Amino acid sequence: MPLDHLKPDGWRARIGVIVPPSNTVNETEFNRLKPDGVTFHFTRSPLHPDPAADDFAEMMSDLDRACGDLAACAVDLVAYGCTSGSMACPADRLLGRMRKASGVEGLSTAGAILAALNALGATRVAMATPYTEETNAHEAHYLEDHGIQVVAASGLGLNASLEKIQRISRVSPKAVFDHALAVDRPEAEALLICCTDFNTVDAIEPLEEKLGKPVVTSNTATLWASLRTLGIEDRIEGCGRLLREF
Repeated sequence: MPLDHLKPDGWRARIGVIVPPSNTVNETEFNRLKPDGVTFHFTRSPLHPDPAADDFAEMMSDLDRACGDLAACAVDLVAYGCTSGSMACPADRLLGRMRKASGVEGLSTAGAILAALNALGATRVAMATPYTEETNAHEAHYLEDHGIQVVAASGLGLNASLEKIQRISRVSPKAVFDHALAVDRPEAEALLICCTDFNTVDAIEPLEEKLGKPVVTSNTATLWASLRTLGIEDRIEGCGRLLREF
């Protein structure tokens, strides 16, 4: 078989992604949705329950190591794939450190969510998560600080211990659908499902069909922002309006 027409993997883009150690969903969802010629390369960085306690010193040190690993892969962009972690650390510090340590452009799930909601013209959201009420309150505060009103929020209380965190990826798409559907409100212009370790991809289209409004998830927002930042404009079918139209 002639090989002259074949191109190497990642010929369009290699994207590095940093996720928490327990995360198993982000990688599988990104690889399900990736356009031809794009590859994703994952590494892990510890979760920090209170990263501000030491002025983010430990988080930044761990970030340096993770970005160094991805730099060795010669990635074109680094994404910080953790919703709560990227909402906890000031964006200028997080992204600045990522750029310095990796030598390439960086983005975060928090910033990607804001960009996605802005692209959709949504300023009022209902928010479904696997988190505790405390984490939900923190994320709602973050969103509201950036002009997004959270009209309702509900979580499953699964980030209170490592044992519970490991259950997040075990929540079925049907359970995610039911949970997200229950939190929606008529006044919400979009439904936001947070957490990069939550099985959301198969629930997005059914939710959009049921509710008649866009559904944004941590993973679809991060994937969309990563591709668009690199100038990859492919439209991806089957996982919501964001990736299909923007």
